[in-house]
Amino acid sequence: MNKIRDFHRESIENREEFWRREAERIHWDAPFDRVLDDSRPPFARWFVGGRTNLCYNAVDRWLPLYADRPALVWVSTEVDQERVYTRRQLYDEVNAVAAMLRGLGVGRGDRVLLYMPMVPEAVFAMLACARLGAVHSVVFGGFASVNLAQRIDDAAPKVVMSADGGSRAGKVQAYKPLLDKALDLCARPPEAVVILDRGLAPFEPVAGRDLDYAQLRRKHAGQEVPITWVESSEPSYVLYTSGTTGRPKGVQRDTGGYAVALAASMEYVFGGKPGDTYFCTSDIGWVVGHSYIVYGPLIGGQTSILYEGTPVRPDAGILWRLAEKHRAQVMFSSPTAVRVLKKFDTAFMRERDLSSLERLFLAGEPLDEPTARWLSEGLGKPVIDNYWQTESGWPILSAQPGVEHTPARLGSPSFPTYGYDVRVVSETTGEDLPAGQKGVVAIVPPLPPGAMSTIWGDDRRFVQTYFTSIPGRQYYSTFDWGRVDEDGYWFILGRTDDVINVAGHRLGTREIEESISTHAGVAECAVVGVADELKGQVATAFVVLKQAAQAQDADAARALEGDIMRVVEQQLGAVARPARIRFVGALPKTRSGKVLRRAIVAVCEKRDPGDLTTIEDPTALEQIKESLQ
Repeated sequence: MNKIRDFHRESIENREEFWRREAERIHWDAPFDRVLDDSRPPFARWFVGGRTNLCYNAVDRWLPLYADRPALVWVSTEVDQERVYTRRQLYDEVNAVAAMLRGLGVGRGDRVLLYMPMVPEAVFAMLACARLGAVHSVVFGGFASVNLAQRIDDAAPKVVMSADGGSRAGKVQAYKPLLDKALDLCARPPEAVVILDRGLAPFEPVAGRDLDYAQLRRKHAGQEVPITWVESSEPSYVLYTSGTTGRPKGVQRDTGGYAVALAASMEYVFGGKPGDTYFCTSDIGWVVGHSYIVYGPLIGGQTSILYEGTPVRPDAGILWRLAEKHRAQVMFSSPTAVRVLKKFDTAFMRERDLSSLERLFLAGEPLDEPTARWLSEGLGKPVIDNYWQTESGWPILSAQPGVEHTPARLGSPSFPTYGYDVRVVSETTGEDLPAGQKGVVAIVPPLPPGAMSTIWGDDRRFVQTYFTSIPGRQYYSTFDWGRVDEDGYWFILGRTDDVINVAGHRLGTREIEESISTHAGVAECAVVGVADELKGQVATAFVVLKQAAQAQDADAARALEGDIMRVVEQQLGAVARPARIRFVGALPKTRSGKVLRRAIVAVCEKRDPGDLTTIEDPTALEQIKESLQ
């Protein structure tokens, strides 16, 4: 593994030369004067003075080579539709949307907020904003009105683009009433609202404000909008993520650094090449969708699959059928999606011709070893865990097959990605910790190209939130625990704020979850710390079984609970054994697949679970309540 280590070392020790070379991957309308300006730490400006454009690099640049080859494949199992757009067709659609936005007064630096389902028009709108030099902000479709209003007020968009509704698991959700209510709550509502009418949810347009997407599309069809070249450090988009204060943080991304980082990652991290097909199962409302449904594959000259649907509808083979049909070389999904599929027979993937598929990547949360093993053995393909955040924009830790093929270690996202000077540090002293010791995963600035440049409109909050929690060091804190083994493999052990204190013993809930997941009968689990008068906190586990019938009988459930307890005690010791293990049919999760642990804790402690606008299935939280009774 010398090659990958040397490659990483070069990216840190010869940072400017390394990124000067990588910047040749994209088109620059004007060359940059400096590779890096980090004169105002922890802020970093990349490719200073250079002028480029995300839309040009994703669309226009590839027309001479791939005009008639598929660029975007949209598949919806919600409405049973499929559309394929060639590079030329994508160019035409993006120009039409750019023309309609230009006609509404949108220009360089203006904001456009997108509140849309997983439809091609959402991708056209993102790219159209980039073409105009405007800043887009995508809010997950179906987000609650109050939360949507917060984001609209913070971004102050000139235009909001939305749809009549979306669909999830066959259930239509009307967006328009949520949007109307949000706009009523806004202190700074937009000048215009463009609505894509899918025919899913009847609505009444607001006179003088609401415009029909199809009518505007017809009006501007065939128009070509010239590229607006922007300076590398100008913002490309703002993506909101939750904050500890309850006020969302607008993660701001630059233009040139982001384009270079994604272009390099398509080769080095994902092992892809122009002409490949890339299938990411995420949503454009999340950072993975921005980076690896839209910009990354298109900038890399690849075909991207945009999927509207769930992993199990119409059945648990849908993702594998799509990979087979469209001859995908790379797939990117989440551990949560795989744990859902883990409840079904591996025949759903074994029966498909996946000979084109070279590897599958998973990210979004730690990948437990049993799930990784189940998937890699059933798929017969490399399964690569990687670790990153909304803030980083692309992987921080990952195997990098485009640099060197390295042995996988189940449960580990492998190694630091080039450009990231990652350390495990002490939460009390800030000192670097040796191999084997658990500490906070931190990044020494400057953050590499593609990482967040600041919080939208709040530089002070950017510094205070991310660069002040490591004692004595101005390091970026990921707020995750981690450790490195003797061979240099990294392990993520859960959030620093998910640590529980049981009778003076600090326990990572993630470690207990890993242990429980090794039990043969467990499909997935969540462990939370619940307030306890005697011990301060106790660990409580909620477990979804592979075969729910195992826990239907009270005696059988008690026996199974004891069996799982013994597994934890054997692996982690008696102190880590949960106070109780409760069996449920599903865990409450967001629509992006993250377990709502804080809501579970609130229910356990008989408190209000708070904002549940992002919950996928409200009945899952009811199951938690019932299990406690």
